[in-house]
Amino acid sequence: MTTIHALATALADAFLAGDGWRRADLVDQGGLVLGVRRRWLWPVADAVLVAYPRSPADRPRELATFLGTLDPLRAAVATARQHQRPIVIRTRPVTPTRTVRRPWHTPVVDTVGDLAAMLDLSIAHLDWYADRRAMNRRATAHRLHHYHYRWAEGGRLIEAPKSRLRALQRRLLAEVLGPIPVHPAAHGFVPGRSAHTFAAAHTAQPVVVRIDLLAFFTHIPAARVHGLFRTAGYPEPVAHTLTGMCTTRTPHPVLRRAPTDLPQRAARLAALRTGHLPQGAPTSPALANLCAYRLDRRLTGLADAFEITYTRYADDLAFSGDLTTRRSHDLLAAVTHIARDEGFRIHPAKTRVRGRGDRQLLAGLVVNHHPTAPREEYNRLRAILHNAARTGLHAQNHTGHPAWADYLAGRVAWIGQHHPARAAKLANLLAEALAPQ
Repeated sequence: MTTIHALATALADAFLAGDGWRRADLVDQGGLVLGVRRRWLWPVADAVLVAYPRSPADRPRELATFLGTLDPLRAAVATARQHQRPIVIRTRPVTPTRTVRRPWHTPVVDTVGDLAAMLDLSIAHLDWYADRRAMNRRATAHRLHHYHYRWAEGGRLIEAPKSRLRALQRRLLAEVLGPIPVHPAAHGFVPGRSAHTFAAAHTAQPVVVRIDLLAFFTHIPAARVHGLFRTAGYPEPVAHTLTGMCTTRTPHPVLRRAPTDLPQRAARLAALRTGHLPQGAPTSPALANLCAYRLDRRLTGLADAFEITYTRYADDLAFSGDLTTRRSHDLLAAVTHIARDEGFRIHPAKTRVRGRGDRQLLAGLVVNHHPTAPREEYNRLRAILHNAARTGLHAQNHTGHPAWADYLAGRVAWIGQHHPARAAKLANLLAEALAPQ
């Protein structure tokens, strides 16, 4: 017997394949599917036109789901079953999906075939990387996995894509995600913004509140990523494939190796079992920022109500301003509620409320007067460079860093930013350390 889902899917495809979007056009297309224009097709067509005044050419699944809820169609299937007269699907007219709106300057990708062509892949290879059949999660051999897995210190699971998928994700990051704007409060992984711009907004404030989101990437589900791609205007099949390429479901053997003392272990493993953003994929930071847009908007509104400032750097939330102890407690309660409502979890052990008399630290920068690296970091780097000038640069590479000189240059730039005296001192020491012995 033909199921409601099968009939609704066939009719949705046929309706979208027609040349017009009027009552008679839909009934005619339905008649092609059934071999005859059944009487119940007319009220079905009426309901479709009320719900969709224009053809939802980018939403065949949504239309099929809607058709499956209509009483005339459900009654027709029930009657056919009762009288043992199956409804037969005679033909399946189908038309390719197309983009019907594009809010940002993202590339137009009407079909899965267009996406495969854009990425220089066959459709079969695209389907393999999107893992729409969840083979990656069920596979036991590591060579069949799309990711390398490693449990890092602190209980973070690093899911780093293998080279081919990583290259594809970088293309998606540049071409698909790049044109989509993030909320002004987001500073992490955003061109032109940094940890310094994140922290600078909270300089010389009476009170600074830092709140950490637990397992930030893990708690952004594939459904939310799919919703983002749909918001960007991509048709359902394309959005579904893009979601598969940017999310993953952690294989069972990896979950079994999770640390026993993992904070909120049950909830985090449950999130990893389902589709989520992998920490280690080049697309994940940008997608996390975009998927947290509503969280940023709500927390910005909350900060405005408290007459304080809010910014976010990845999973670090920062608030600052004139806050009494009671107002700080009220703020923390409100942030916890909003975060939970948006699908995130607060890490209570990492919440900090610091006044002027304390060291106010955000993203590794002290903001009591101006964003600057802590004094002990400066002293540690100065000692390394001083010793390197005497013993040789690589003699100080106790951790075996593969690009030690570049690493030190980066640390000099980080610690010296917004502090000219430190910058000059460290630059001179680095030049001495790099000079031939």
